[in-house]
Amino acid sequence: MEVSDFSPKPTEAIAQAYRASLVLATTKGVERSRGVQAMAQALKNSFDDILEANTLDLETSREMAVPELILDWLKLTPERLQRAIGILQRLGELSDPIRRVMNASYQLDYAQTYSQLMPLGVIALIYEAFPELGAIAAGFCLKTGNSLILRGGSEASNSNLVIAQAIQAALDEAGLPLGCVEILSSDQGASIRDLVTQDRYLNLVIPYGRPTLVEKVMQQSTVPVLRSAMGNCYLYWSATGKLDMVESVVLDSHASEPDPVNAIEKILVNRDSNPSAWESLWKSLKEKSFQLRGDAKLVAEFPHQLTLAAKSEWSQPYLGKIIAFKEVDNLDSAIAWMNQHSSSHADCLVTESYQESRQFALGIDSASVYINSSPRFLRNPKRGDSVFLGMSNQKGYRRGMISLETLTTIKQVVQGN
Repeated sequence: MEVSDFSPKPTEAIAQAYRASLVLATTKGVERSRGVQAMAQALKNSFDDILEANTLDLETSREMAVPELILDWLKLTPERLQRAIGILQRLGELSDPIRRVMNASYQLDYAQTYSQLMPLGVIALIYEAFPELGAIAAGFCLKTGNSLILRGGSEASNSNLVIAQAIQAALDEAGLPLGCVEILSSDQGASIRDLVTQDRYLNLVIPYGRPTLVEKVMQQSTVPVLRSAMGNCYLYWSATGKLDMVESVVLDSHASEPDPVNAIEKILVNRDSNPSAWESLWKSLKEKSFQLRGDAKLVAEFPHQLTLAAKSEWSQPYLGKIIAFKEVDNLDSAIAWMNQHSSSHADCLVTESYQESRQFALGIDSASVYINSSPRFLRNPKRGDSVFLGMSNQKGYRRGMISLETLTTIKQVVQGN
């Protein structure tokens, strides 16, 4: 399948996205919702073309020896594409978050003060593989009145372009301004540095992919960055924790495909617990094709079940079916180790002790804490009235689930009498 590229030059695209953001900020919620629904329909209409472009990307990437991890993220199955369409449809149905009125703590005599949620302006998504993520991010941004610049990896260039062109055509037909969604490709000469230093026009950058990509964006950007995270989540298996609960939580956390956002990759075990329970878990995980690693003490005791984990591994995500085990003295030791080495976005505890659960919830320095519950990440959960783009582990801008409200800011309005 031949894909033609009619994208504007990088500087033109960024300026165009900025102009579009000024118009989007004044649009009505019903107009933006209609645009999101039009995007969903456009993906339906281009379903086969998108999958064909993705097949071409996969063939090219395999010839170029792209890592298996990226190939997994790149492979766009019909089910994955349909899930993305479902997310857009749900976004279109949600209430409008923009211009929602809230009370303001700052008050003056002879005036009324209130706050409103407003768009940020121009947002850039810099991402590896995950072709459908560009469409989902476009839905998030349009719903919140922001324009979006997509900068995907070269491995997904054909998929990203077909998706972006379908979305752009839908937005044009819906009467929304030109520049709502712009796409920059690496072969246009649009480097990451060129994009993330456009602080005159750009208001937020969201990097999504391996830690190396996220760190690169963090180091180069002069624009605020919403740091996303995946992998290197810890679980502490208390001496009172049940084996079946641990196994259930671990396996379910790895069921989030294709991006293992909250997959448990490290397990801290209490030294007073029964080693036979550990061995039962290891046997079950091996049967499900997991690779198992451990600290020096555990490897010395169980050399046939575990291989030695390098020191650096405790602070790095595997992003695959690998789990490392470490023995600790107690809950205090587990909390201290997690706060030093986990990715600080989702950490877990399995215990039968209420006191331990409270201590863990207060002591862990992470965006999300899970107690006797799977941390599995769902973009479109059945319960509640929110959808999510990803997870952030930073404290600077917003922390935790990246929702519609994450892509807004607050404007204070003082109305005099």
